[in-house]
Amino acid sequence: MKHYLGVDAGGSKTYAMITNELGEIVGKWHSGNGNHQINYDEARANIGESVRLALHQAGLDPGGIESACFGLAGADRPVDFSILRPMIGELGFAKYDIVCDTMIAMRAGTSRSYGVVLICGSGTNSAGRNRQGEDYQCGGFDYQFGDFGGGWTLAVEAFRSVIRAWDGRERPTLLTGLLLEYLGYDSVLKMFNDYLDNGKSVPVDVTKLIFQAAGQGDEVSLAILRRQGEELGKSACAVIERLNMREETFDIVLAGSVVTKGEGPYITDCIRAAVRGLAPNASLLKLRTEPVIGALWMAMEAEGTPLNRSVYERLSQVTDYHDVHSRT
Repeated sequence: MKHYLGVDAGGSKTYAMITNELGEIVGKWHSGNGNHQINYDEARANIGESVRLALHQAGLDPGGIESACFGLAGADRPVDFSILRPMIGELGFAKYDIVCDTMIAMRAGTSRSYGVVLICGSGTNSAGRNRQGEDYQCGGFDYQFGDFGGGWTLAVEAFRSVIRAWDGRERPTLLTGLLLEYLGYDSVLKMFNDYLDNGKSVPVDVTKLIFQAAGQGDEVSLAILRRQGEELGKSACAVIERLNMREETFDIVLAGSVVTKGEGPYITDCIRAAVRGLAPNASLLKLRTEPVIGALWMAMEAEGTPLNRSVYERLSQVTDYHDVHSRT
């Protein structure tokens, strides 16, 4: 019986999961930060621990793994891979691949081995893989390097829109009342002075107020969400163009809380409009399956054979890592 390992390592968690060729999960373990850009020693220790304990639970050693795929946050540029290859190499697997965690999110969200992913959570990122196996990442490096949006940016947009409405530079907005209530102030003046005098940062959860106000027809909030959707649409188009996928039939996977949990069609409608003229056969899907499952599927596909349909159907049901019990 062949066995495969998938790893999803991000800034707050590292998930490792092992399955056999039938798609039965036989080992899993999780730990903390797995992003070397945040803390190399911590990431190395957490990835190593998750892998070793998942192997132990499965009753395997590295030699018992046919292929492994590591989806790692921070695997962005050649300089990152020069750090990550030795780190992962020391784990002892004969056959493994390292990809950015965007790629395993893409794979987890579609039944195909190729497609595009748009991530909009606390930040934004986009990437894709074409039918020929070529990858391209667009963005993921913050506002200064071309990005716009994600929860942190949208929260600031909501806050500054309230300030601008208060000082006369913007039209009135429902965000004013929602924001004052959420942050616990009885006037914009008090909020303004407290944040300015004490160097406070806007909580990322303020983003949800934009969706609430948009649902009530607030034009300021609708404009913020439209801009987010347009920016994600531009990223999708850039990936599609670079990978020459215009004529292909593929899925654009939406991942991250802003696009998977945000209410209303405001963002997705703008993405769909941006892509329609360029790649009319593309479909938008929200990510439901745990990204670590995408890493497992990529490990299985590393042998060059398509994913077995029954394996796909079994593992696509894994929507929460912590609800999964290994079969040992």
